[in-house]
Amino acid sequence: MPDAATPLFRPRQIALALLGCLCLPGVHAESIGSVDTVFKLIGPDHKIVVDAHDDPAVAGVTCYVSRAKTGGVSGALGLAEDKAEASIACRQTGPISIPKPLPRQEEVFNERLSLVFKHLRIVRMVDPARNTLVYLTYSDRVIEGSPKNSVTAVPVDRATPIPLK
Repeated sequence: MPDAATPLFRPRQIALALLGCLCLPGVHAESIGSVDTVFKLIGPDHKIVVDAHDDPAVAGVTCYVSRAKTGGVSGALGLAEDKAEASIACRQTGPISIPKPLPRQEEVFNERLSLVFKHLRIVRMVDPARNTLVYLTYSDRVIEGSPKNSVTAVPVDRATPIPLK
């Protein structure tokens, strides 16, 4: 047990722990493409990127998300905070199969938009009355999130009822 004069955490340990948290593997999106929106003399341009996310619990559904990506020196170093604006379109891209029951609402994707505190989230909701999967994208931050959001829906054939938990 440390005595009163020994600090519990040293600055170097805290920095290494923070770096370790930032490097944890997560659900990775497949990059589809991007377009430049603002020219930056130093560093990459600001752009809009489009990524594809396959739903991990529903085979045959892919969500396409477009969002702003900040360029410049801070963007190149991973220190920039990306805008809280995104758009989503989910589509049936193959035969839909749902091997396990789904909760009525579940976060299926999460992507970091700033160094520590801001995330882009995609939540899947089930509309059992219409046998439809609804996907919502929004951003949040530890202190405050953004009301900007986008929603899309994927109807599932009535011959394939969506199993619920």
